[in-house]
Amino acid sequence: MAVPVGRDGDSDTPYFFLSYAHTPRNDPSDPDPDLWVAKLYNDLCAHILQMTTLPAGVKAGFMDRGMNLGEGWPESLSAALAHCRVFVPLYSPRYFRSQQCGKEWFAFSTRAVNHRAVYDSPMSGIVPALWVPVPTTDLPGPAERLQFNHADFGEDYATEGFYGLIKLSYLRQQYELAVYRLAQRIVNVVEQTSIPKGRHVDYHKVHSAFAPPGASRPLQITVLACCNSEDLPDGRGPDCYGPSARDWNPYHPQSTRPLAAHAADLARNLDYQVSVGLFEEGLDRLLDPEPNAPEVLLLDRWAMESPYRRELLARFGREHRPWISVMVPWNRADPESNGHEENLRDLTDQALDPGGVSGSASHRFIRTGIPSLEAFGDDLPDAVGRAARHYAAHAKVFPPQGPPQERPRLRGPSVDTYGHEQPPPHGRPGRPDSPGNPEGPTPPVSLRKDDHGTTEPHKAEGQDDREP
Repeated sequence: MAVPVGRDGDSDTPYFFLSYAHTPRNDPSDPDPDLWVAKLYNDLCAHILQMTTLPAGVKAGFMDRGMNLGEGWPESLSAALAHCRVFVPLYSPRYFRSQQCGKEWFAFSTRAVNHRAVYDSPMSGIVPALWVPVPTTDLPGPAERLQFNHADFGEDYATEGFYGLIKLSYLRQQYELAVYRLAQRIVNVVEQTSIPKGRHVDYHKVHSAFAPPGASRPLQITVLACCNSEDLPDGRGPDCYGPSARDWNPYHPQSTRPLAAHAADLARNLDYQVSVGLFEEGLDRLLDPEPNAPEVLLLDRWAMESPYRRELLARFGREHRPWISVMVPWNRADPESNGHEENLRDLTDQALDPGGVSGSASHRFIRTGIPSLEAFGDDLPDAVGRAARHYAAHAKVFPPQGPPQERPRLRGPSVDTYGHEQPPPHGRPGRPDSPGNPEGPTPPVSLRKDDHGTTEPHKAEGQDDREP
């Protein structure tokens, strides 16, 4: 667990990470357009220094002042995202269109999702701030789910944002009040929550938490697994199972939550609207040549002991459906894995590729033998992203029949800055569907085997979704 600064050391860990959208210069000779953001950051640090026992010479926060758009993440940026206690996104219309800001948000929020998987305790650690007010209907899903009352920092702040308070001289006192209260909120969140440190991440492997403006991004997560309400295979105990296949938790005891719930949390942080279902119940949809939504299939190898389930999976495996990614966990720390892996792996491979020539399987994202919860979290964004790209491409080939239906927005539970779940907001319209491919054209894909015999795709060299 992270230890708040000023208690028991760890003084090199920043209280907060200020995430903001860089404003471009119209001309190289123009003054720094982010000068006022830097003023806000310095004022926050000064207040936090007074409110805590932060050692002299140690900054209270982290602000990316040295990077220009188009550069890679430096080590200091990655370390700050992995270690900071609070993430402060500075809302503006430009912010939610920035891939860099979306990646920063996802990198931090993944730490909270991983914490919930291990301890089954939701928390957020995100304290939003207004640079320029943004209409609620323009917020992407991850921001929309945060419950935060900006009027707590003053009515003028909620109306004008920090930029307006700074630039309008008659609002000087309101600016000082809003900065002070934001500093208080940051310190309070640090004192009341403790998100474990994360890993340093490679910028080019991090996905954005924000969908393109106006995009509707449904995602189906489907589970094919055993459950303890029926006879489990020989050699398999009940610890990883519950009354339903939805309860399957292959990374027990490290994880305390069902894998499908953890996958849904990760996907919602990528701004997808997630539904979770069972393989047997959704078989007609899975076998439909016309895609309904991008999909991720979570597959329990132990379920392949059942001839009935093997036949169902073989029916799915015979056809080319690249908009459905397949993820097959295999927890190497599970003592029951010893002595069963080879047989269950062969049964699974035969069912996924019943022709035995990798005909249909080679066109699908199949990640097998995922050894740990951490590895699963690394792989899921790639599986979701590839399924979404192929869905967008094939949905043009197989258009839906009948009149277009407005797809409702499926929200997960909202949380406040302390991680307390809130009921979803009422009366807020969902985003309309938008045509086209929100993730761009499907990149060239090749397949390789990893050290565990895993088949996974690779993007063509030189691909980079960093904003220019």
